[in-house]
Amino acid sequence: MSGRWDEEQNQLRLSPEKEEMLWARCHLDDDAREELIISYRPLVFWLAQKFYVSPSLYPDLIQEGMVALIKSVDKFEPERQLKFTTYAFYRIKGQMVNFLQRSEAKAPIPMDDEDMRIQDNFSYETYDLLLTLSQEIKNLPDREGEIVREMFYKGREAKEVADKQDLDISHVYRLRRNAVARLRSWIFPDHTTKKT
Repeated sequence: MSGRWDEEQNQLRLSPEKEEMLWARCHLDDDAREELIISYRPLVFWLAQKFYVSPSLYPDLIQEGMVALIKSVDKFEPERQLKFTTYAFYRIKGQMVNFLQRSEAKAPIPMDDEDMRIQDNFSYETYDLLLTLSQEIKNLPDREGEIVREMFYKGREAKEVADKQDLDISHVYRLRRNAVARLRSWIFPDHTTKKT
């Protein structure tokens, strides 16, 4: 999956003006449609990472998400003044849940809806930040990346992570603090101040 994320990092993010122009041409121009699908493809990967499923299911989960994304692009009506991220989010998430229910013959471990909620005020900047954060986590040292994924993506408590990793709880907090500081310095380099 990391290969696809690397590919996504190289994709230019759409400016609001360009996106508006693409939506205006989407139903008449296959190139505009394709560009919109590609620019929103990272949303599928981000959502897939939020489900707690066996790694062997991820390729199929991504495929289901992509089908939902394509359907969302084809059915979206920009004149209704709804943000596409809001519109597509629930359709992609719903199709993924349906797939997991079919494939596992039971409900998947649910995502935390509080963390996953995308409201109408979900901005382009927030979406861009989420994608950047997901990518940058992969650049953390192995142990820090593991701690961040366990605590932030999987919602595990520090004690639970400490027990699972056979670490002292204070070490887990230290790793988390280091990871967050590293991520902050990478994503917001202008806001990082040096202590004198």
